[in-house]
Amino acid sequence: MIDTLIEIDTKVTLFVNSFHSEFFDQFMYLYSGRFIWIPMYATILYILLKKYKPKSVVVWVLGIALTILITDQFCASFMRPMLERLRPAHLDNPISQFIHVVNDYRGGNFGFPSCHAANSFALVAFSSMLFKKCRFVCFIILWAIINSYSRLYLGVHYLGDLLVGAVIGTFVGISCYYISKYALSLRIVNGGESPWRQRECKSGFDATDVTIIAGILTVLYIAIRVEIL
Repeated sequence: MIDTLIEIDTKVTLFVNSFHSEFFDQFMYLYSGRFIWIPMYATILYILLKKYKPKSVVVWVLGIALTILITDQFCASFMRPMLERLRPAHLDNPISQFIHVVNDYRGGNFGFPSCHAANSFALVAFSSMLFKKCRFVCFIILWAIINSYSRLYLGVHYLGDLLVGAVIGTFVGISCYYISKYALSLRIVNGGESPWRQRECKSGFDATDVTIIAGILTVLYIAIRVEIL
């Protein structure tokens, strides 16, 4: 059963990785970067400052930081060394000769599960439950899917790496959200604000739309940069 799943995972990975172009090689390479999304991450802090009191913002920020720390370390420092599944593009992996590699980027040694997928979907789970704005939720999920796909496109992860990473990230994100909300609820009687929020699906500009704008501008920047290069 396990061998069959591994075989299917390998075939799907090779099939998806085979579709590439000069433009998307560089686009996905830049999209996959972590630092290029700092402006978008900063807008999440902006939303928190707009919606919550300073003390509550500290709790939520610590909750998000804890979420990313747990997912990243659990995947990179615990699961990868234990399972030791080579990345598709790793030169010691027999399928590496069939993998399309961009800019000689092959990642590290092991890639199961994907930290990119885990961290992305951890942020999706936490922020979606926190802000509950339909447009924001749809955007952040799409962002995480493309971010995860970029790792498959670059040949540094199997599809299975991404799926397992996404599941882990979602679970940790939801768990840390409830932990943060519980921490806030402990001080409600002392003048703190309730962490509960009603679901928002109304029209009109909202603070969360700033994240969407920042994300779209980042994508445009990547596309323009690729064209210039």
